[in-house]
Amino acid sequence: MKKSVILLLTGVLLLTAGCSSNTYNNLRKVEDKLIANYISRNQLHILYEEPELTYEWGEKDYYKVSGYDNLYFHLRHRGDSADIVVNDVIVTRYKKFALIENADTLSYWTTLDQAHPYEFRYGDLSSCDAEGWHVAVRLMKYPDSECEILVPSKQGFSDDQTSVTPYMYIIKIKKKQ
Repeated sequence: MKKSVILLLTGVLLLTAGCSSNTYNNLRKVEDKLIANYISRNQLHILYEEPELTYEWGEKDYYKVSGYDNLYFHLRHRGDSADIVVNDVIVTRYKKFALIENADTLSYWTTLDQAHPYEFRYGDLSSCDAEGWHVAVRLMKYPDSECEILVPSKQGFSDDQTSVTPYMYIIKIKKKQ
């Protein structure tokens, strides 16, 4: 009887120890390290204040978006001057890759990659649950803009949130007429 209780307790302890290494908190710590390593490895220059519209973005300038954990934005090209407003339908082409070295790129950049571009209603998280994308559109401000955005899992798509996986995106946007 005593041996059975000891074996049962040992089994419960092993099960608890094995499960605790994959807690959300531990996965978030791993994600934070992955993001920090990506920034370091690519020698990104982090800006802590949102640049003015006239700011000339350097190749490695990334704005750490205030109010968000590890959400970084880099403007590659500022589009035309017609503001995008909430509820506009945004048409996007994008490339997505993980933050590990030599990561594969998922490309939805052309019609050869994906016949139809990804569309969502700006400001409506039910049409695009990646909050980071809505922030990117706000920061790009205009149609025909292009950016890079490092999106932690908390601001990513629901699959990214579930797997606690951050991604880098290159996004170009248009406004559906």
